[in-house]
Amino acid sequence: MKVLAACGSGMGSSQIIKMKLANVFRKQGIPVEIHHCAIGEAKSIARNFDLIFCSKALTDIFEGANLGNAKVIGLQNLLSEKEITQRLLETLEEK
Repeated sequence: MKVLAACGSGMGSSQIIKMKLANVFRKQGIPVEIHHCAIGEAKSIARNFDLIFCSKALTDIFEGANLGNAKVIGLQNLLSEKEITQRLLETLEEK
């Protein structure tokens, strides 16, 4: 599975999300390739990923974007592995 972590500038927050995602996917036993970048770049490359994680406040940026089969997952608390796990499992059930 290819996953993208995106934040406003592509620096700190996306790197933190990436680390949290790695922990969650490892605990769930799901093989994953995780990348991180700025939200603007994420919008243009979204179709190359299965899942995109970002702040809930930034999800509207993906409106009108070519997402292909990618699902955008907005997080209220970027540091919460519990929330990431919950949203991940909900999204996988929908697929």
